[in-house]
Amino acid sequence: MTHPHQRRRIRRVLPEAGISESGNIRSLHLDSPTVQSSMNLDDPSELVLSYSRAMMAWLLFVPTPRHITQIGLGGGSFARWIDAFLLDTAQTAVEINPQVIQIARMLFELPFEGEKFEILEADGAEYVKTLNGGTDVLLVDGFDGEQIIDDLVGEDFFQDCFRALSADGVFAANWWSGDKRYELFKERLARSFGGRLIAVPAESHGNVAVLAFKGEAETALDTLKRRAAKLQEQYRLDFPRMLADIKAANPHNDKKLRFQAA
Repeated sequence: MTHPHQRRRIRRVLPEAGISESGNIRSLHLDSPTVQSSMNLDDPSELVLSYSRAMMAWLLFVPTPRHITQIGLGGGSFARWIDAFLLDTAQTAVEINPQVIQIARMLFELPFEGEKFEILEADGAEYVKTLNGGTDVLLVDGFDGEQIIDDLVGEDFFQDCFRALSADGVFAANWWSGDKRYELFKERLARSFGGRLIAVPAESHGNVAVLAFKGEAETALDTLKRRAAKLQEQYRLDFPRMLADIKAANPHNDKKLRFQAA
């Protein structure tokens, strides 16, 4: 039976998906040498790419999500990590490109598809309109091999994402700081989320994880510092470094972060 949100026909021209391997790292590409997603064959749950680690900074603010929605499956990096570490969290991955889904299922060791993990072949920008507060975290990572997909950086999309999230939900997107439209994207997102926006620079390559909050997020630096230390122990990710990068990239005083208003 076809899921009601699955696309029976893809209208746009989608990039060809392919893979490469270097040592123990397998990577997904879309019509270009640019790496979209990578997996460590010896440790599949590892978040290999720095931007994917930066996107997990939302855990500083929403430590116990019930449900996560991913817009863009890629090679399944988030799906594997969530399955390995967030044992009580259900997740839905929405991917428009059937070739990406096929390759991810065959070659990227995805979690078992069942009650806690599902893949939908659908347009993510359309799918979020159906959620109506039904997800706690939105992870948005949609590139076409050259640049971010326009439908995933429009103000209408951001407003749909705001409505899709639960009361204290968080939006996290992977953007490219070198894109000349980067500041415009931030302004649109801030308007849709009441100015509750922070940037988390990745360790390399110019990627930035941009977080936006539907409700009032924790901003006290002492509290966030304690959370970062605890999360580092739990999840094998350098949350203290993420918090330091957040402080460097966003307005703050000695006690609190200040959101980047529109």
